[in-house]
Amino acid sequence: MTVFWGLMIPLAGTTLGSACVFFLKDKLNELLQKGLLGFASGVMVAASVWSLLIPSMDMTAGMGRLAFVPAAAGMLLGMAFLLGMDRVIPHLHLGTQEAEGPKTSLKKTTMLVLAVTLHNIPEGMAVGVVFAGMLSGSTGITAAGAFSLAIGIAIQNFPEGAIISMPLKSEGQMSRKKAFLYGTLSGAVEPVGAALTIALASVIDPFLPYLLSFAAGAMLYVVVEELIPEASEGEHSNLGTVGFAVGFVLMMVLDVALG
Repeated sequence: MTVFWGLMIPLAGTTLGSACVFFLKDKLNELLQKGLLGFASGVMVAASVWSLLIPSMDMTAGMGRLAFVPAAAGMLLGMAFLLGMDRVIPHLHLGTQEAEGPKTSLKKTTMLVLAVTLHNIPEGMAVGVVFAGMLSGSTGITAAGAFSLAIGIAIQNFPEGAIISMPLKSEGQMSRKKAFLYGTLSGAVEPVGAALTIALASVIDPFLPYLLSFAAGAMLYVVVEELIPEASEGEHSNLGTVGFAVGFVLMMVLDVALG
């Protein structure tokens, strides 16, 4: 039951963020959005390093100087996986007019949700693999460390939920309730992906170092490919940089203090 609530924490962050559609104007202030995108980037990068890559290398310390191999291989595979998903799933990013992936007749609002859902896959995997490491008892990952990652992901999911639900209301001519529902559903993939990752990890326990770094690579792909460029577009890109620093430090503190 403890693991169940741990997996639901990130979804709670997305749900609370999506609820902003009931209280704020149709669009987030552009400067605030830049700061929030930078903040989400900082949280994801810090989580990738402290909660995923370092534990991956710690688990393979017995390999001596080659302890980096599983972390490096898994990270590259994670990036390749997201690159492939980007190519095969039609999706549309906020502020753009051209959809990515194969041509489709899907509605613009549907492709916006698919874009956020695609971003949430590695986050769900990250939470799942950390809890799997905790359950295995052989990774050095504590319950506090696993929950710190889940809390960190939930914190960065809050602005993400707002960033998706509010434009759905303004651009897609949706009702507030429907935009809230779509925003929440975009985060539902996280607990599902986490649960599947835990099930997979329990079968192939020796590959946990690769799964940890795989999730890190997938998260870093999202940061470099989407979040940072969106935060850096146009004027006042320094707000994205400040947001990144705040998010990185917050996630680092959470991991070190709770882990």
